Amino acid sequence: MYKEPIFLLPVFKERIWGGDKLHTEFNYTIPYAKTGEAWAISAHAHGPSKIKNGPLEGKTLLDAWENHGELFQKGTDNKEAYPLLIKILDANDNLSVQVHPDDQYARETAGESYGKTECWYVLSAEEGADLIIGHHAQTRDELEQLIDQGKWDQLLRKIKVKAGDFVYVPSGTIHAIGKGIVILETQQSSDTTYRVYDYDRTDDKGNARELHLEEAKQVTTVPHETPLLQQTEEVKQGLTSRKLVKDTYFTVYHWNLQGSVDNVRDRDFLQVSVITGEANLIVNEQKYEINKGDHFIIPATVDEYKLEGNAEFIVSHV
Repeated sequence: MYKEPIFLLPVFKERIWGGDKLHTEFNYTIPYAKTGEAWAISAHAHGPSKIKNGPLEGKTLLDAWENHGELFQKGTDNKEAYPLLIKILDANDNLSVQVHPDDQYARETAGESYGKTECWYVLSAEEGADLIIGHHAQTRDELEQLIDQGKWDQLLRKIKVKAGDFVYVPSGTIHAIGKGIVILETQQSSDTTYRVYDYDRTDDKGNARELHLEEAKQVTTVPHETPLLQQTEEVKQGLTSRKLVKDTYFTVYHWNLQGSVDNVRDRDFLQVSVITGEANLIVNEQKYEINKGDHFIIPATVDEYKLEGNAEFIVSHV
């Protein structure tokens, strides 16, 4: 039986708004001058992460999900797609203003298994950086008029952010990450995006990127709703765990490790991303060195594990 953590290699995506911070801040070897995304824990067909250790080394997380359900306490007759996707995004420029559908709309119109509710933990942000979250329209007619007239300053709701901030983005929320922000994103495993506005940018061939205004008008929540997050904090030995959000699709924590902690896995599987520092992960008396930029899964076949060191993590489970 598989009795070790599953370490994963990111898949990198070139984006018109990307930069080089995935290299300079995380020491990844990036393939593009404008690398915008690292799909760090992914079983999505558009970019599945490769496993870098153990019996499944060289296989993808998608392979593991489909053929080794015991790692996730998934029955062999369970045909659902892997539920979550973890990314790190480098916004060297403003991302397009966009919105994502819910499960029903994504399944009926986009052929996806899931819609896309997501959340962002801000890893770094330049002074004065902001992002778009929500809109000011009170009715769907007003939303459509403001979109059709291109009155973006009147429509879009902006907030300032800094490192350590957390933003929850349910499906149906108009949003955009602003220039100078690096985030870790936890989301449903979906790649369906409806682009509302792209600052009239063009690609290297002079073509404007496609917009999806009709779909966006249909899926946007009106009026905008600001979720109330019930965040809690728990201290266990050398670990301070702050629950950032718990919803239908995922629960996400920020862990601050200063010392050591013995943990018992209490979920089917845990996804873990190291965002600062260095530590050791000990499973079945085997020690694994972990550092900023590492991503791994504690599978359902591991009952107990230990962490020791000084590091911060973003942790999630379904």
